[in-house]
Amino acid sequence: MTAPVIIGSERSEIGLPFGMRVLRAGGSALDAVEAAMRACEDNTADHYVGTGGLPNARGEVELDASVMTGSDRRFGAVAALRGYPNPISVARAVLERLPQHSLLVGEGAALFARECGFAEGELLTPEARAIWRKQLAESAEAVEAVEGENTAATDGDQRYRASALELIRRLAPHDGPWGTINIMALDASGELCVAVSTSGYPYKYPGRVGDSAVPGAGNWCDLRAGGAACTGRGELSMRGGTARTVVDLMAGGAAPAEACVAALRDAATLPDDFRAELRALALTPDGRHGGAAGQDGSTYAVMTGTSDAPEIHPRSTL
Repeated sequence: MTAPVIIGSERSEIGLPFGMRVLRAGGSALDAVEAAMRACEDNTADHYVGTGGLPNARGEVELDASVMTGSDRRFGAVAALRGYPNPISVARAVLERLPQHSLLVGEGAALFARECGFAEGELLTPEARAIWRKQLAESAEAVEAVEGENTAATDGDQRYRASALELIRRLAPHDGPWGTINIMALDASGELCVAVSTSGYPYKYPGRVGDSAVPGAGNWCDLRAGGAACTGRGELSMRGGTARTVVDLMAGGAAPAEACVAALRDAATLPDDFRAELRALALTPDGRHGGAAGQDGSTYAVMTGTSDAPEIHPRSTL
């Protein structure tokens, strides 16, 4: 039997105990990542995922999520999903109930969620709306990254804010810290699963889909080598195939943190006027884990079968 482990990116700590509870009871890695991620999505104090996520340029919350299992590389995802607070569960339903497809978007994703009986909910909370308006008003003086973990803004962040303001003025939105969460689990049977959920870039063009719902970009899982996922500027990881790159490097013998650093360095070579930080996280089939980021002080969380609470580990820095 394999010793169970569950890991997550920043702000996953609220969900990991739910996932470890599933693993300790003999549940699957897929069950574990769903339980953990739902707790994160239901946390209205978190404005990066689920209910309370920050809206697009029209003031509407659109959610992306995906799950991937390592033994068979099955992938299920939804993107630009409105009105359903737990996109991770809808993504799992795509994987299990609609195996002829891997990704549903927009109205089709919402139709499928409704057919499956998932509960609907108002995603834009008063607090998220207030944060959205405050960020826009203060964009010229903003010092924090558009998407990240309270990290310093780059020139690309400032250009993104300026372009977002122009977009919002054009779309005339009605009244109505950001980033993705990654969670990975290894269960007693040896199965590995990666889950990703996000409300995406704030102020994004309606219908914009980031890397969280794209296999090989923000999520990749192959039991022969491991699983990986990304947070940050998804356009970069889509162009770089960053999650797949991490797993391929581990297949070649690289340690998890080493593979994450190398993949991020590769993505950093891509030209991008809106460049913001990208982070990577990885877990192997034998329980080794690691992560990387572009700024010091970045961390991720880990729980094993003997953990009383999530343990915080540093990420390697580029």
